[in-house]
Amino acid sequence: MVEVLQDIMQEIEDVIGKVKEEDLQNVMAELDKSKRVFVAGEGRSGFSARGFAMRLMHIGYTVYFVGETITPAMKEGDVFIGVSGSGKSASVVNDAKKAKDVGLTVIAVTSKPESPLAKEAKTVLVIPGTVKGDTGEARGSIQLLSSLFDQSLHITLDALCLLLSRRDHTANETATKAHW
Repeated sequence: MVEVLQDIMQEIEDVIGKVKEEDLQNVMAELDKSKRVFVAGEGRSGFSARGFAMRLMHIGYTVYFVGETITPAMKEGDVFIGVSGSGKSASVVNDAKKAKDVGLTVIAVTSKPESPLAKEAKTVLVIPGTVKGDTGEARGSIQLLSSLFDQSLHITLDALCLLLSRRDHTANETATKAHW
């Protein structure tokens, strides 16, 4: 049983090792506290996207999760971050198109840089973990469905928040005060 845990950890380490620092820097360049941030995602990736939105709030960003009843209308100058491992999640791609049409900066977080979501984006953060549609050699994981992408996504987005907090000089104590 411990062996399978070690295999999973190795898979995550392999994926994280392929995330490009340049991609993280490009996302960071689009984010500052003067801009509202809208985050969208479905399924398990959506859960990680919600966690990311929550952490952005903790470090001082004005952030909304698309589809919530309290989410306001997007406006030109805002930032949209769409999360989809396959880059094909219909609602996320449609929301990205809508955001782009309104004049938002669109950021895609996906494992597929050639995907419909990535094509809508100004900036793409590629997390090359296996997703549910991958088969054969492209599968690259012992895990079910998109588990490898989702695990690597969570770690990468937490790292992005850490980098943003350092850049913005937001201390852990400040984030703690914003935590419910």
